[in-house]
Amino acid sequence: MNPMREGILLAARNHWLGDHLPRLGFVRATVGRFMPGETMEDALGAAERLAAEGIPVTFTYLGENVESAAGADAVVEHYLRLLDLIEGRGLDAEVSVKPTHLGLDLDPEETFQRLRRLAKRSAALGKHLFLDMESVPYVDPTLSIYRRLREEFESTGVCIQAYLHRTPQDVADLLAAGASIRLVKGAYREPGDVVIRDRRTIQATFEKLALEFLRLSDGGRLALATHDVPLLTEIERRAAAAGLGRDAYEIQMLYGIRVADQRRLAAEGSRVRVLISYGTHWYPWFMRRLAEHPGNVWLAIRNLLARR
Repeated sequence: MNPMREGILLAARNHWLGDHLPRLGFVRATVGRFMPGETMEDALGAAERLAAEGIPVTFTYLGENVESAAGADAVVEHYLRLLDLIEGRGLDAEVSVKPTHLGLDLDPEETFQRLRRLAKRSAALGKHLFLDMESVPYVDPTLSIYRRLREEFESTGVCIQAYLHRTPQDVADLLAAGASIRLVKGAYREPGDVVIRDRRTIQATFEKLALEFLRLSDGGRLALATHDVPLLTEIERRAAAAGLGRDAYEIQMLYGIRVADQRRLAAEGSRVRVLISYGTHWYPWFMRRLAEHPGNVWLAIRNLLARR
Protein backbone atom coordinates (compact mmCIF):
# COMPACT_ATOMS: atom_id res chain seq x y z
CA MET A 1 0.00 0.00 0.00
CA ASN A 2 1.34 3.42 -0.97
CA PRO A 3 0.48 5.93 1.80
CA MET A 4 0.72 8.91 -0.55
CA ARG A 5 -1.62 7.26 -3.04
CA GLU A 6 -4.10 6.42 -0.30
CA GLY A 7 -3.98 9.99 1.00
CA ILE A 8 -4.59 11.46 -2.45
CA LEU A 9 -7.55 9.14 -3.10
CA LEU A 10 -9.03 10.04 0.28
CA ALA A 11 -8.68 13.73 -0.60
CA ALA A 12 -10.45 13.07 -3.93
CA ARG A 13 -13.62 12.22 -2.00
CA ASN A 14 -13.44 15.15 0.42
CA HIS A 15 -16.14 17.69 -0.43
CA TRP A 16 -14.46 20.59 1.40
CA LEU A 17 -11.22 20.07 -0.51
CA GLY A 18 -13.20 19.64 -3.70
CA ASP A 19 -14.78 23.04 -3.17
CA HIS A 20 -11.58 24.90 -2.20
CA LEU A 21 -8.54 23.35 -3.93
CA PRO A 22 -9.73 24.04 -7.51
CA ARG A 23 -9.75 27.77 -6.67
CA LEU A 24 -6.00 27.78 -6.02
CA GLY A 25 -3.85 29.00 -8.87
CA PHE A 26 -1.09 26.44 -8.46
CA VAL A 27 -3.62 23.60 -8.53
CA ARG A 28 -5.15 24.94 -11.75
CA ALA A 29 -1.65 25.28 -13.20
CA THR A 30 -0.91 21.65 -12.39
CA VAL A 31 -4.14 20.29 -13.84
CA GLY A 32 -3.19 21.98 -17.10
CA ARG A 33 -0.67 19.20 -17.57
CA PHE A 34 -3.51 16.69 -17.86
CA MET A 35 -6.12 18.57 -19.90
CA PRO A 36 -6.01 21.25 -22.61
CA GLY A 37 -8.73 23.36 -21.02
CA GLU A 38 -12.24 23.31 -19.62
CA THR A 39 -14.29 23.93 -22.78
CA MET A 40 -15.36 21.74 -25.66
CA GLU A 41 -13.51 24.04 -28.02
CA ASP A 42 -10.30 23.61 -25.98
CA ALA A 43 -10.63 19.85 -26.36
CA LEU A 44 -11.40 20.00 -30.08
CA GLY A 45 -8.44 22.30 -30.67
CA ALA A 46 -6.13 19.81 -28.94
CA ALA A 47 -7.59 16.99 -31.04
CA GLU A 48 -6.92 18.91 -34.25
CA ARG A 49 -3.30 19.43 -33.23
CA LEU A 50 -2.91 15.71 -32.53
CA ALA A 51 -4.65 14.87 -35.81
CA ALA A 52 -1.90 16.77 -37.62
CA GLU A 53 0.51 14.19 -36.13
CA GLY A 54 -1.73 11.29 -37.14
CA ILE A 55 -2.89 10.54 -33.59
CA PRO A 56 -6.62 9.97 -32.94
CA VAL A 57 -8.37 10.84 -29.67
CA THR A 58 -11.14 9.91 -27.26
CA PHE A 59 -13.04 12.68 -25.46
CA THR A 60 -14.47 12.63 -21.95
CA TYR A 61 -16.58 15.49 -20.63
CA LEU A 62 -15.71 15.48 -16.94
CA GLY A 63 -18.38 14.94 -14.32
CA GLU A 64 -19.97 12.18 -12.27
CA ASN A 65 -22.88 11.47 -9.91
CA VAL A 66 -25.29 14.03 -11.35
CA GLU A 67 -28.10 14.97 -8.97
CA SER A 68 -31.02 15.44 -11.36
CA ALA A 69 -32.50 13.95 -14.51
CA ALA A 70 -32.29 17.36 -16.13
CA GLY A 71 -28.56 17.45 -15.43
CA ALA A 72 -28.12 14.01 -17.00
CA ASP A 73 -30.14 15.03 -20.05
CA ALA A 74 -27.93 18.08 -20.47
CA VAL A 75 -24.85 15.83 -20.52
CA VAL A 76 -26.38 13.76 -23.32
CA GLU A 77 -27.08 16.89 -25.36
CA HIS A 78 -23.49 18.04 -24.76
CA TYR A 79 -22.12 14.75 -26.11
CA LEU A 80 -24.46 14.79 -29.11
CA ARG A 81 -23.26 18.29 -29.96
CA LEU A 82 -19.66 17.09 -29.56
CA LEU A 83 -20.29 14.17 -31.93
CA ASP A 84 -21.73 16.57 -34.50
CA LEU A 85 -18.60 18.71 -34.28
CA ILE A 86 -16.34 15.67 -34.52
CA GLU A 87 -18.12 14.72 -37.73
CA GLY A 88 -18.12 18.26 -39.06
CA ARG A 89 -14.37 18.64 -38.55
CA GLY A 90 -13.55 15.20 -39.91
CA LEU A 91 -11.78 14.08 -36.73
CA ASP A 92 -10.81 10.52 -35.91
CA ALA A 93 -12.35 10.82 -32.45
CA GLU A 94 -14.84 9.06 -30.21
CA VAL A 95 -16.31 9.58 -26.76
CA SER A 96 -16.13 7.73 -23.46
CA VAL A 97 -18.73 8.41 -20.79
CA LYS A 98 -19.25 7.80 -17.08
CA PRO A 99 -22.65 6.18 -16.40
CA THR A 100 -23.10 8.20 -13.18
CA HIS A 101 -22.68 11.36 -15.27
CA LEU A 102 -25.77 10.20 -17.17
CA GLY A 103 -27.83 9.46 -14.06
CA LEU A 104 -26.97 5.93 -12.91
CA ASP A 105 -27.52 6.93 -9.26
CA LEU A 106 -31.00 8.17 -10.15
CA ASP A 107 -32.51 5.63 -12.55
CA PRO A 108 -30.61 2.83 -14.35
CA GLU A 109 -33.29 2.47 -17.04
CA GLU A 110 -33.24 6.16 -17.92
CA THR A 111 -29.44 5.99 -17.93
CA PHE A 112 -29.60 3.12 -20.39
CA GLN A 113 -31.89 5.12 -22.67
CA ARG A 114 -29.51 8.10 -22.57
CA LEU A 115 -26.56 5.88 -23.39
CA ARG A 116 -28.56 4.25 -26.16
CA ARG A 117 -28.98 7.66 -27.82
CA LEU A 118 -25.21 8.18 -27.72
CA ALA A 119 -24.48 4.64 -28.93
CA LYS A 120 -26.90 5.07 -31.84
CA ARG A 121 -25.30 8.35 -32.90
CA SER A 122 -21.77 6.99 -32.51
CA ALA A 123 -22.63 3.88 -34.54
CA ALA A 124 -24.13 6.05 -37.30
CA LEU A 125 -20.79 7.85 -37.52
CA GLY A 126 -18.85 4.57 -37.58
CA LYS A 127 -17.35 5.19 -34.15
CA HIS A 128 -17.21 3.37 -30.82
CA LEU A 129 -18.87 4.55 -27.65
CA PHE A 130 -17.01 3.50 -24.51
CA LEU A 131 -18.41 3.28 -21.00
CA ASP A 132 -15.95 4.29 -18.31
CA MET A 133 -15.78 2.15 -15.19
CA GLU A 134 -16.20 3.79 -11.82
CA SER A 135 -15.88 2.55 -8.23
CA VAL A 136 -16.87 -0.95 -7.13
CA PRO A 137 -20.59 -0.31 -6.39
CA TYR A 138 -21.04 0.67 -10.05
CA VAL A 139 -19.29 -2.31 -11.67
CA ASP A 140 -22.30 -4.62 -11.92
CA PRO A 141 -24.76 -1.87 -12.99
CA THR A 142 -22.31 -0.64 -15.63
CA LEU A 143 -21.69 -4.12 -17.02
CA SER A 144 -25.43 -4.79 -17.08
CA ILE A 145 -26.08 -1.65 -19.09
CA TYR A 146 -23.14 -2.40 -21.36
CA ARG A 147 -24.42 -5.89 -22.20
CA ARG A 148 -27.81 -4.44 -23.13
CA LEU A 149 -26.20 -1.77 -25.31
CA ARG A 150 -24.03 -4.27 -27.11
CA GLU A 151 -27.01 -6.42 -28.05
CA GLU A 152 -27.99 -3.59 -30.38
CA PHE A 153 -24.70 -1.80 -31.05
CA GLU A 154 -21.53 -3.84 -31.55
CA SER A 155 -19.45 -0.65 -31.69
CA THR A 156 -19.53 -0.19 -27.93
CA GLY A 157 -16.85 -0.93 -25.36
CA VAL A 158 -16.39 -0.90 -21.62
CA CYS A 159 -13.51 -0.09 -19.30
CA ILE A 160 -12.21 -2.92 -17.09
CA GLN A 161 -9.93 -2.45 -14.06
CA ALA A 162 -7.13 -4.97 -13.58
CA TYR A 163 -6.78 -4.37 -9.84
CA LEU A 164 -10.17 -5.88 -8.94
CA HIS A 165 -10.15 -9.52 -7.85
CA ARG A 166 -13.29 -10.10 -9.92
CA THR A 167 -11.82 -8.83 -13.20
CA PRO A 168 -10.47 -12.12 -14.66
CA GLN A 169 -13.98 -13.57 -14.56
CA ASP A 170 -15.46 -10.37 -15.98
CA VAL A 171 -12.98 -10.46 -18.85
CA ALA A 172 -13.77 -14.12 -19.53
CA ASP A 173 -17.48 -13.28 -19.70
CA LEU A 174 -16.85 -10.29 -21.97
CA LEU A 175 -14.61 -12.36 -24.24
CA ALA A 176 -17.38 -14.92 -24.65
CA ALA A 177 -19.68 -12.12 -25.76
CA GLY A 178 -17.19 -10.70 -28.29
CA ALA A 179 -16.96 -7.41 -26.37
CA SER A 180 -14.48 -4.56 -26.75
CA ILE A 181 -12.62 -3.41 -23.66
CA ARG A 182 -10.33 -0.68 -22.44
CA LEU A 183 -8.01 -2.26 -19.87
CA VAL A 184 -6.73 -0.03 -17.07
CA LYS A 185 -4.94 -0.76 -13.82
CA GLY A 186 -7.53 1.01 -11.63
CA ALA A 187 -7.54 4.32 -9.77
CA TYR A 188 -10.23 4.32 -7.06
CA ARG A 189 -9.85 3.92 -3.31
CA GLU A 190 -11.49 0.55 -2.64
CA PRO A 191 -11.77 -1.89 0.30
CA GLY A 192 -8.83 -4.25 0.61
CA ASP A 193 -10.93 -7.36 0.10
CA VAL A 194 -11.96 -6.39 -3.44
CA VAL A 195 -8.69 -5.09 -4.90
CA ILE A 196 -5.13 -6.22 -5.41
CA ARG A 197 -2.82 -3.93 -3.45
CA ASP A 198 0.59 -5.07 -4.70
CA ARG A 199 1.78 -3.03 -7.66
CA ARG A 200 3.68 -5.90 -9.30
CA THR A 201 0.71 -8.22 -9.01
CA ILE A 202 -1.48 -5.61 -10.69
CA GLN A 203 1.04 -5.31 -13.52
CA ALA A 204 1.17 -9.10 -13.92
CA THR A 205 -2.63 -9.30 -13.95
CA PHE A 206 -2.86 -6.53 -16.54
CA GLU A 207 -0.37 -8.34 -18.77
CA LYS A 208 -2.11 -11.70 -18.38
CA LEU A 209 -5.54 -10.25 -19.16
CA ALA A 210 -4.23 -8.37 -22.22
CA LEU A 211 -2.60 -11.45 -23.69
CA GLU A 212 -5.61 -13.61 -22.90
CA PHE A 213 -7.87 -11.15 -24.68
CA LEU A 214 -5.60 -11.06 -27.72
CA ARG A 215 -5.46 -14.84 -27.84
CA LEU A 216 -9.17 -15.54 -27.40
CA SER A 217 -11.07 -12.52 -28.70
CA ASP A 218 -13.26 -12.97 -31.74
CA GLY A 219 -13.30 -9.49 -33.20
CA GLY A 220 -13.43 -7.45 -29.99
CA ARG A 221 -11.32 -4.34 -29.76
CA LEU A 222 -8.62 -4.11 -27.07
CA ALA A 223 -7.27 -0.81 -25.77
CA LEU A 224 -4.40 -0.85 -23.29
CA ALA A 225 -4.78 2.35 -21.29
CA THR A 226 -1.58 2.75 -19.32
CA HIS A 227 1.54 4.91 -19.20
CA ASP A 228 3.64 1.96 -18.01
CA VAL A 229 5.95 1.75 -21.00
CA PRO A 230 7.97 -1.27 -19.75
CA LEU A 231 4.68 -3.15 -19.31
CA LEU A 232 3.59 -2.22 -22.84
CA THR A 233 6.97 -3.34 -24.17
CA GLU A 234 6.63 -6.73 -22.50
CA ILE A 235 3.08 -7.18 -23.83
CA GLU A 236 4.32 -6.29 -27.32
CA ARG A 237 7.16 -8.82 -27.01
CA ARG A 238 4.91 -11.64 -25.85
CA ALA A 239 2.21 -10.81 -28.39
CA ALA A 240 4.78 -10.88 -31.19
CA ALA A 241 6.01 -14.27 -29.98
CA ALA A 242 2.42 -15.48 -30.36
CA GLY A 243 2.27 -14.14 -33.92
CA LEU A 244 0.31 -10.98 -33.11
CA GLY A 245 1.41 -7.61 -34.46
CA ARG A 246 1.08 -4.11 -33.07
CA ASP A 247 -2.13 -3.64 -35.02
CA ALA A 248 -3.89 -6.22 -32.83
CA TYR A 249 -4.46 -3.70 -30.05
CA GLU A 250 -4.43 0.00 -29.29
CA ILE A 251 -2.38 1.96 -26.76
CA GLN A 252 -4.21 4.77 -25.00
CA MET A 253 -2.53 7.49 -22.95
CA LEU A 254 -3.73 10.68 -21.34
CA TYR A 255 -3.27 14.04 -22.99
CA GLY A 256 -0.01 15.62 -21.86
CA ILE A 257 1.46 12.49 -20.25
CA ARG A 258 4.50 10.80 -21.81
CA VAL A 259 4.06 12.84 -24.97
CA ALA A 260 7.46 11.78 -26.32
CA ASP A 261 6.53 8.13 -25.83
CA GLN A 262 3.18 8.67 -27.54
CA ARG A 263 4.95 10.06 -30.60
CA ARG A 264 7.66 7.40 -30.55
CA LEU A 265 5.18 4.53 -30.28
CA ALA A 266 3.07 5.96 -33.10
CA ALA A 267 6.16 6.42 -35.28
CA GLU A 268 7.16 2.80 -34.61
CA GLY A 269 3.83 1.55 -35.90
CA SER A 270 1.76 1.17 -32.74
CA ARG A 271 -1.85 2.27 -32.77
CA VAL A 272 -1.86 5.16 -30.29
CA ARG A 273 -4.92 7.10 -29.14
CA VAL A 274 -4.85 10.05 -26.73
CA LEU A 275 -7.55 10.46 -24.08
CA ILE A 276 -8.62 14.11 -23.79
CA SER A 277 -10.66 15.12 -20.75
CA TYR A 278 -12.19 18.56 -20.29
CA GLY A 279 -14.81 20.40 -18.28
CA THR A 280 -15.11 22.33 -15.04
CA HIS A 281 -15.76 19.31 -12.78
CA TRP A 282 -12.19 18.08 -12.89
CA TYR A 283 -11.22 17.84 -9.21
CA PRO A 284 -11.94 14.14 -8.42
CA TRP A 285 -10.61 13.06 -11.82
CA PHE A 286 -7.46 15.14 -11.32
CA MET A 287 -6.82 13.67 -7.88
CA ARG A 288 -7.12 10.14 -9.24
CA ARG A 289 -4.56 11.02 -11.91
CA LEU A 290 -2.19 12.18 -9.18
CA ALA A 291 -2.83 8.95 -7.29
CA GLU A 292 -1.88 6.92 -10.35
CA HIS A 293 1.44 8.79 -10.47
CA PRO A 294 2.16 10.15 -6.96
CA GLY A 295 5.39 11.64 -8.26
CA ASN A 296 3.23 14.24 -10.01
CA VAL A 297 2.58 15.77 -6.61
CA TRP A 298 6.04 17.29 -6.93
CA LEU A 299 4.87 19.01 -10.10
CA ALA A 300 2.18 20.74 -8.05
CA ILE A 301 4.73 21.72 -5.42
CA ARG A 302 7.06 23.18 -8.09
CA ASN A 303 4.14 25.17 -9.50
CA LEU A 304 3.43 26.53 -6.04
CA LEU A 305 7.07 27.50 -5.39
CA ALA A 306 7.39 29.06 -8.84
CA ARG A 307 4.64 31.52 -7.95
CA ARG A 308 6.39 32.76 -4.81
